[in-house]
Amino acid sequence: MTTPPSRRASNVSRRRLRLEVGLAILSVLLFFATLLWPEWIEIVFGVDPDFGNGSLEWLIMELTAISAVVAIFLARADWRRIRSPGLRQP
Repeated sequence: MTTPPSRRASNVSRRRLRLEVGLAILSVLLFFATLLWPEWIEIVFGVDPDFGNGSLEWLIMELTAISAVVAIFLARADWRRIRSPGLRQP
């Protein structure tokens, strides 16, 4: 027996929604970790790629903030798609 297309689309959307929410959470955590404790990169990896000027930390904060916002908007779109009457499971 095969799965109806609407149910398959719903399952794919739910997996994608979980991935997007996970990415958003990870991005927010990295943003705040870098904001509150900028030296974590040097401690964890044992290198100082920006030689102490903080430019790498700012770049990481910008990238994680952008990725969090993008992931949140994608998750919101998937959430709305899942909740729409066309994909709702019986």
